[in-house]
Amino acid sequence: MGCLVTTKTIESILENTLNGCDLSATEGVMLLKQTDPNVKSAIKHTADRLRQRQAGDTVTYIINRNINYTNICEQHCSFCAFRRDANAEGSYWLDWEQILAKATDAVERNATEICMQGGLNPAAKINGLSLNYYLRLVTTIKGKYPQLHLHAFSPQEVQFIAKEDNLSYAYVITALKAAGVDSMPGTAAEVLNDEVRRILCPEKTDTATWLEIVSIAHKLGLPTTSTMLSGHIETPEQQIEHLDKLRTLQQTALEKAYPATISEFILLPFVGQEAPKPLRKRVGRDQPVLEDALLLTAVARIMLGNWIPNHQPSWVKLGLTGATEALNWGCNDIGGTLMEEHITTMAGALGGTCMEVETLQKAISSLNNRPYQQRDTLYHPIATNKAL
Repeated sequence: MGCLVTTKTIESILENTLNGCDLSATEGVMLLKQTDPNVKSAIKHTADRLRQRQAGDTVTYIINRNINYTNICEQHCSFCAFRRDANAEGSYWLDWEQILAKATDAVERNATEICMQGGLNPAAKINGLSLNYYLRLVTTIKGKYPQLHLHAFSPQEVQFIAKEDNLSYAYVITALKAAGVDSMPGTAAEVLNDEVRRILCPEKTDTATWLEIVSIAHKLGLPTTSTMLSGHIETPEQQIEHLDKLRTLQQTALEKAYPATISEFILLPFVGQEAPKPLRKRVGRDQPVLEDALLLTAVARIMLGNWIPNHQPSWVKLGLTGATEALNWGCNDIGGTLMEEHITTMAGALGGTCMEVETLQKAISSLNNRPYQQRDTLYHPIATNKAL
């Protein structure tokens, strides 16, 4: 058993972070292992104070739309209820007209961003090249709506294209950026620990490759987000290892003055209701434990906030009530409207697939002294929006 941590020790750790010090990995594990409600309350209070200093009191949101262009995927992640084999029941692959129709709908609903990700479909090629298919996805949207910010293709998709076409990661990212991709989702990170990944996603990119691809994106001027899939088989030590790797990645980008960095951190609690049975049975629950997610949200703010100031919960996974509560535990952003969402919903999430702007605004307004503000993907305020 680990040693017991006294309240005084925790108080000292929290005081140091309020004085501007970075939380060490050892201290982060200590915080995550606390069970005393009073100590958890102190961690929450510290995270909230740091959020106010690092990101302000205004809660931001974005009007965006998801386009999951296919669920046909060659990989078999143990947590994924979204993927299908080609020609299997429930499989789909959007054509160009369907993709453009979704983009048109997004523009008509005042979206500023399209977030586009999908399965790894080996058949998705044009003239024998996967890259050509992905470039066509980009130009189909950007050719008609150049004003939309295209937040597209995870590090896993970049690796897939590079492997399929025998190209370098830098070549793929450069081509996608030139075609109109404006930023890269930091998904497929799951937990950046290869022991965990061998169980969760053995066919996916390993930790070092994920970090390498994101770093290359930063060097090439393509901003990224960052995420963590939490609340399944990982330990507190592995959660902190993940956060520490993200912090180091961001520190490197900033210290080397790369033209792009990580814009935000998003915690993605595991939803297992429709996940494959082996992992669902091992985890032993279908929905996230809000209390655990909130504590990790707070520790993530304390650990990352000096370097990644924008933190967002997932209303899809936690529900809007849970996501709103996360705004008291270190988050400064409530996410986007999405308009449709398939990956988490097919896993059995109860949060819904679309959120109206007015609903997000009302949730934010339920907090004391926390105005709302529409933003773009890179957290610039959109001036036409007025807070209550």
